[in-house]
Amino acid sequence: MEHLNVPPTNHVKVLDGQGWVGLIDHLGNESTIVNAARVSFGKLKNEMEDRDVKLLEYLIANKHTSPLEHMVFTFSIHCPLFVRGQWHRHRTWSYNEISRRYTEIDMEFYTPAELRRQAENNRQASFSDPDFDGTAMAALIAGHNKASLDLYEKLLAGGVCREQARGVLPQNMMVTFWGTVDLSNLLHFLELRDSDHAQWEIREYAIAIKKLIKPFIPNVAAYFEKQGQQW
Repeated sequence: MEHLNVPPTNHVKVLDGQGWVGLIDHLGNESTIVNAARVSFGKLKNEMEDRDVKLLEYLIANKHTSPLEHMVFTFSIHCPLFVRGQWHRHRTWSYNEISRRYTEIDMEFYTPAELRRQAENNRQASFSDPDFDGTAMAALIAGHNKASLDLYEKLLAGGVCREQARGVLPQNMMVTFWGTVDLSNLLHFLELRDSDHAQWEIREYAIAIKKLIKPFIPNVAAYFEKQGQQW
């Protein structure tokens, strides 16, 4: 039996190796999309031709997204709790997660390799400042992580149930969950999360997802590259 907290074979590491996202499974391909768009004609194709690529581009450009919903991806995501919280705002995904009500193994915490400054004109934004030395503060974060874990283990040893003891664990605790989403909603996720307006940490995951899915949707990726996006 494989352990859920171990990345699958096809994965990309993020957050300086502290996190990862892996592709567990997928359903359909680009032919599935164009077949769904032409279903009323009662014909199926197994290979993409030039006219199929043009149809695919037309569907995306004109936001005829329902055919894209017939292609589905399942990912395994290992990320901090605060990233998980942002991710779950996307309610078009289906989620299942390791629960600290059932296990206390593999506890780990995210400690940023670089601490950013708060943007003065945007409460939701931060920026990298090469003159900002956050070494001492990073050490404070690491110390807080250890203290939180020590308290958690002390509570368990004292007989406190896991579902209450987990309340002392910080927002940068690493969690692992599965997320399943159709291609249409995945593209919307990537539009929002691989953006200058997105938090750096979750943007790292969006960029990694593009790397994972590009081999399965080369023409979709090429369309967005022609629009000036990075894939």
